[in-house]
Amino acid sequence: QVHLEESGGGSVQAGGSLRLSCVASRLIYITRCLGWFRQTPGKEREGVAAIHTAIGSTYYDDSVKGRFTISRDNRKNTVYLQMNNLAPEDTAMYYCAASRYTDSWCRISDEKPFGYWGQGTQVAVSS
Repeated sequence: QVHLEESGGGSVQAGGSLRLSCVASRLIYITRCLGWFRQTPGKEREGVAAIHTAIGSTYYDDSVKGRFTISRDNRKNTVYLQMNNLAPEDTAMYYCAASRYTDSWCRISDEKPFGYWGQGTQVAVSS
């Protein structure tokens, strides 16, 4: 059985911080790309950050560079998204996803390779 479970969402004021966690089944965690995506009603889902669990390479959308940090703990099969200096435009449902492929590819510009998705965790930032 494979699954991804996100946690850590909540409501904060602008300028605040949250840390999201994504625990994955070992089978879909090792040696692949895991990413965070977000979506607000009426908008397309967008990639936020990604990390390759074996290589450690990271990728960020320009909108979050310098504010968000993605990291992983391979002993716990967990990927984190530390979000600092949050703004109202960061309000969204945040999803964790794992790539179908165990290769070196890791980007957030194309979500097609991400075949496994969590249920999401809501982040709300008030001004």
